[in-house]
Amino acid sequence: MNASVYPFTVHMNALFIACIFILSIAPVAADDDDKPVAKLSQSAGPGTVFLAAKAQALSGLQTITLTAASYRPEFPAYGKAVNIQALVDLRHRYLVALTERGSAAAKFKQAEQNIKRQQDLYDDGATSKRNLQVQQAQWQIDKALVDASGVQGKAILDQARLSWGEKLTEWALATDSDKLGAFLSGRKTLLQITLPATKQLSGDIQDIYVDASGNRSTAGKAELISAAPQTDTTVQGESYFFQTDGRRDCSGQSCGIHAIPGDNHIRTGMRVTAWIPEQGESHSGVVIPKSALIWYLDQAFVYIKTAEEQFSRRTIDRYSATTGGYFVGSGINPGEQLVVTGGQMLLSEEFRGQIPNEDN
Repeated sequence: MNASVYPFTVHMNALFIACIFILSIAPVAADDDDKPVAKLSQSAGPGTVFLAAKAQALSGLQTITLTAASYRPEFPAYGKAVNIQALVDLRHRYLVALTERGSAAAKFKQAEQNIKRQQDLYDDGATSKRNLQVQQAQWQIDKALVDASGVQGKAILDQARLSWGEKLTEWALATDSDKLGAFLSGRKTLLQITLPATKQLSGDIQDIYVDASGNRSTAGKAELISAAPQTDTTVQGESYFFQTDGRRDCSGQSCGIHAIPGDNHIRTGMRVTAWIPEQGESHSGVVIPKSALIWYLDQAFVYIKTAEEQFSRRTIDRYSATTGGYFVGSGINPGEQLVVTGGQMLLSEEFRGQIPNEDN
C-alpha cells in the first residue's frame, strides 16, 4: 500500500467506529403515540389523576353534581301479594244484601200503607176484623224481612272487618267506590307485610320499598293502607296492608331493569321482601349511582373531579343500598362532581402512572 494513503485510511476507520459508538449510546426519542393520556401527580399525593379535557371527551368520561339526600336505616320484612277474591266475594254478597234490603223495605212501606188503610176501613165499619188481621200479619212478615236483610248485611260487614280491616272494608263495600278497580284490573297489587316480632312500624311511615327478587336497588314503592287484623302465625309480628303499582321510583337515577309503564312486576301469590325505615332521625349524605362505584382488592372507591383536568380517588367505607344506587353518609359532599362513567379507566391510568418507565 502507498505510504501516503495509509494514515488517511486509518483516520477514516477511526471516525466510522466513533460514529457507531455515539449512535449506540444516544437516547431514543419517545413516540408520541406511546404517551399515556393520564399521569399520576406525585406532588398531589397518591390517588390523584390528571386527564386532559380532550382525553376526557374521547374516553366518554361523565360526571354529575351530587345533591343532598336523607336516609333512614332500614330493616327487612317479608310478606306476600294477596289474592283479593275473598274480598270481592264479600262485596258481591253485600251488594246483593243491599238490594234485598231495598226490596224488603219497599214492600214493608207498602204494607204500612195497607194496614193504615185497613184500619181506617175497619173503624168506619167498611171491612171485617179478619181483613185487618190479615193485613197486620203481612206487615209483620215484611218487617221481619227488612230486619233479616239488615242482619245479613251487618254480618257481611263484620266478616270483612275481621279479615280485611276497616279501610279495605270501606273500599270494598262502598256502593260508589272504585278503589278496588285498580286491583281488579291488575294495575295495583295488594300486599300483606309482616314485621319481625321485635320491630314496629313508625307512625310517620307511609311508604316502604318492596321487591319480589329481594334486590333493594330495584325495589318499588308501596303505600300503606292500614294495619291488618290478622297476622302471619309463623312470624308473630305486626302485619300491615300495602298497595303497589310495581313501578320503580328511580329518583332520576338508573334503576337497571325497568318495569314497563303500567305493568306490575309483583303478581298475586308472590313472596316479597320489604325494606322498612327504622324509627329515629334521618341521616344526611348523598346518593351515588351504582355505575360510580368501582372495586379493587375488595375495597370500594369513587372518583371525584376536583379540577378541570384533575380527579381524586375516594375510599367508600360504608354505604347502604337504595333504589337506583347507594347512600353514602360521609367522605363525599353535596355539590362535588362525581364520576359516573369512566371511573375504571381512571383507576387503570392511575396504576399505569405508577409503573416505572423501562428507559429509566
